Amino acid sequence: MNIDIKLHKQDLPDELTLSDNIAVDCEFMGLNVERDQLCLVQISTGNDDAHIIQLNRSTYEAPNLKKILEDKRINKIFHYARADLLFIKKYLNIDVENVNCTKIMSKIARSYSDKHGLKDLIKEFTGSDINKSLQSSDFGGDLSEKQLQYCAKDVIYLHKIYNNLKKILVREKRDKLYFEAIKFINIRVELDLASFTDDIWSH
Repeated sequence: MNIDIKLHKQDLPDELTLSDNIAVDCEFMGLNVERDQLCLVQISTGNDDAHIIQLNRSTYEAPNLKKILEDKRINKIFHYARADLLFIKKYLNIDVENVNCTKIMSKIARSYSDKHGLKDLIKEFTGSDINKSLQSSDFGGDLSEKQLQYCAKDVIYLHKIYNNLKKILVREKRDKLYFEAIKFINIRVELDLASFTDDIWSH
């Protein structure tokens, strides 16, 4: 597969026009939001393209990117949105609107499996077997071609996964349950930021 990868420094260009249905992913320096900074945001329109924004970690000034993420008219497909939105909220200081999460979709739709990772979903719905070995690598400096390819593959499959999971949810009459659950996502992020990381519904 030939992927059209474009690396943008600090922000998306002014002249760039994206669709109203995009896939989004992020890369961090680690998983501790108080210690590890947000480094990259990747966006795909679903047409074998990937726009990789390497953020300015001194200012996090990215008005074009923020405008798109806050636009309620644009559907944003994430995988494990909880983590990405947490870092976006902390470092870009915005709430992402109109969010869908293929991990939550998978957990509600695919009750026949206990494997809900991106690699598993890509394998099931596209037949591709991606290499996740670069998941834990340094995204804070100059990016290698292999890192760019890795970042791109984290978003280019999300549209197809989303569409397949949506069909299962509708067929199994679980779509309303999912749509009610995803409404909670920004509150879940607020709870994480307030250090309520455990399941607040548990006994």
